[in-house]
Amino acid sequence: MDILWSPWRFRYVTEAAKSDRCIFCDKAAGGASHDREALILHRARSSFVILNLYPYPTGHTMIAPYDHVGDLSELDAATLQEMMELAQKVQAALKESYHPEGYNLGMNLGKCAGAGVADHLHLHLLPRWSGDSNFMTVIGETRVQPEDLFTTYDKLVTFFRS
Repeated sequence: MDILWSPWRFRYVTEAAKSDRCIFCDKAAGGASHDREALILHRARSSFVILNLYPYPTGHTMIAPYDHVGDLSELDAATLQEMMELAQKVQAALKESYHPEGYNLGMNLGKCAGAGVADHLHLHLLPRWSGDSNFMTVIGETRVQPEDLFTTYDKLVTFFRS
């Protein structure tokens, strides 16, 4: 039998997935001086850009409002607009840094729709390449990342500094 090791997964299943705390609220409340440790790339007026701690591909980014809401109808138009403008900036940063062949952009609203954090909506933006999905994720429940998160952070954060 082959054994596939994914040590990050243990922390996820024992801590993050079982916590009743909101990861987005906790990360945003940490303050700008902790943004690198929190993987927050940019703070805007009503939302922020953060790397996914458990990414599918390298560069898996999320945009979340500061408001703790789980449904689109609870967000005002200005916040929705800002989130889409941030998605444009994230896509431009990913394009220049990683040269992906495509992107996935979307939200999982509600637990049955796949939301890991169902009560704080967030927009995922993932760079994609032909052949980037393989048996490791689908069957082995393991992700192979060619780059650590802080290297990704350092590459992308420069696009948000004015």
